[in-house]
Amino acid sequence: MARPRILQPWLLEAALRGLEQNRQSLEAQMAQVRSLMAPRGGPAPVRAAAKPKRTISAAGRQRIAAAQRQRWAVLKQAKKASAPKKRRLSAEGRKNIIEATKKRWAAFRAKKAAQQAKAAAKKA
Repeated sequence: MARPRILQPWLLEAALRGLEQNRQSLEAQMAQVRSLMAPRGGPAPVRAAAKPKRTISAAGRQRIAAAQRQRWAVLKQAKKASAPKKRRLSAEGRKNIIEATKKRWAAFRAKKAAQQAKAAAKKA
């Protein structure tokens, strides 16, 4: 507000009264808006002043990153240790499986040959 050259008391008092009326009307309007925002039957929530945003130094970030890497290393090591070892097939086990498979195929072929021989005997 620009300052008048001549400061007369009656002018200053009139200005003060006008500003007071403006303030009262603004406060009434603000109360009305707050009542609209408030939940039914309750007072309007009062917001706390926002805290300034915090920053962290580069050294602090490095310490945090190092600690996180260490935590991950411990987790990976524990996971590796707890993983079940792969089972390996022994040479004797492999030999037994091969023999059993050959025996099954031999039985299958013998049965098929018997069926074909029987079918051929029926036709003849």
